[in-house]
Amino acid sequence: MLMISAANCQHSARAFADLDDAVKNKQQYVDQKETLINSIKNIQSSVNSNIEQYQLNKSLFVEYRKFKLDSAIAYVLQNSRIAGLLVNDSLNTEVSIQLANLYSSSGMYRESEEILKEIRSSDLPKTLLPAYYETYSQFYEHYATNSFSEEYVKKVELYRDSLLLVSDPSSVKYAINLAQKNIYGGNVDAALQSLLTLMSNAREKDPDYAMFTYLIADIYGLKKQVELQKQYYAMSAAADIRNAIKDNAAIQSLALLYFQTGDIDDAYRFTQSALEDAIFCKVKFRTLHMSELYSIINTAYLEKEAARKSQLKLYLLLISLLSLFLIVAVLYVYKQMKKVAGIQQQLATTNQQLVALNEDITGTNEQLSQMNVQLSESNHIKEEYIANFFDLCSAYINKLEDYRQTLYKKAAGKQTEELFRILKSTTVVENELEELYRNFDHIFLNLYPTFIRDFNSLRAPEEQIVLKQGELLNTELRIFALIRLGITDSIKIAAFLRYSISTIYNYRTKARNKAIVAREEFESHLMKIGKITSANPK
Repeated sequence: MLMISAANCQHSARAFADLDDAVKNKQQYVDQKETLINSIKNIQSSVNSNIEQYQLNKSLFVEYRKFKLDSAIAYVLQNSRIAGLLVNDSLNTEVSIQLANLYSSSGMYRESEEILKEIRSSDLPKTLLPAYYETYSQFYEHYATNSFSEEYVKKVELYRDSLLLVSDPSSVKYAINLAQKNIYGGNVDAALQSLLTLMSNAREKDPDYAMFTYLIADIYGLKKQVELQKQYYAMSAAADIRNAIKDNAAIQSLALLYFQTGDIDDAYRFTQSALEDAIFCKVKFRTLHMSELYSIINTAYLEKEAARKSQLKLYLLLISLLSLFLIVAVLYVYKQMKKVAGIQQQLATTNQQLVALNEDITGTNEQLSQMNVQLSESNHIKEEYIANFFDLCSAYINKLEDYRQTLYKKAAGKQTEELFRILKSTTVVENELEELYRNFDHIFLNLYPTFIRDFNSLRAPEEQIVLKQGELLNTELRIFALIRLGITDSIKIAAFLRYSISTIYNYRTKARNKAIVAREEFESHLMKIGKITSANPK
């Protein structure tokens, strides 16, 4: 149900949008109609016979019939003269029926009735009977519009019944009249079904499309479905406007419906359009009816406009008061803004000072952070070395004790020569130095496991140090390992490694020359090796 309702709303909105567009562009469709009529008139110069002139005038009558009644009457009168010249009773009767229909629409009821009374239905050929009964039905319909009588309504239906008897049951006109008969007889569902079928098979430009939608709107009105009634009146009115039909009943009915539902603005707008069309076409019975309706709607519209003007005056007064208040508020805000601007200037100055102070604090924090890293590294090294120092000391005490006992045994056993040989030998010292360096290598690489890789990263690819099998560090690496530990004095390094000072100096100089960084920055880069590892001891 919700989907159906949404679809109906969409169709309704489109119908009203189409009508608004048609009303705005009404003159464009009038111009198109006049262009078509002028193209027919231009053929007159090539017409040679009276019968051809008759057919040309008949075509102009068809175009003018719902567009300009007086022009349609003029061309029918011309055909009346031509029919007289041709001495053709069938053409004379056809012209009389056309003229009676036009007089009826233009409000010339007496003239129309006189013409119709002169025609005997029994003398008419079958081809003219539908037009005859249709004209009579419309005559009473027009007459009833201005002077309502139940008798006239019955005659409308009587002649419609006759029209149905002589019409082709397969024709659209027959279907329309049958639907009207069903509506009058109360069989609205059958009428609605047939009209919806007709409409679905027609295009908007088809002459009868507006009639289908108009009658559907009437049915929805009988069913009290006002929104659908409005929608189909709008569709009918838009179709009539686009076909330049000035005898437009739908827009008149829509205007009245809007008025009844309280939409004065749209009622006024559509009433104006309907009245303009009726006056242009000179359809007397619609002009009279629209004049009465226009008077009522115009009065309501003027009253509404007066109420709007009063409301507008009230709004203007309120706006004036609000404007005055706004001016006062703006002045107050302006003063406050000046104060705020001064405060903001002070805040900006203070903020700059705070930024400078913050930069100083940041610099100090960075220095403290570096110092903390160095302290952490130093503490880590100390912890590692203290532990290893005690291990080495304990080991050396044990070795010294073993060495003492060995010497004591030799001395006690009076093995003097063996004692002198042991004391004279350097093997013990060399073994201990080798053990010392091996312990140093192990301890250092435990502290700085990436030292060799990081050291090589400071050198060119062709200058990389490659250790021999079984080596942990070589002499060059031990020199820079001691420097990394903070022992930068070449004398101390030489003493520890049992090398001359010049040898240590040469190693340091060559390493600077082979570095890929600046010579003077080499050892500062070296000191950064393993800082993260040293700051996070295991």
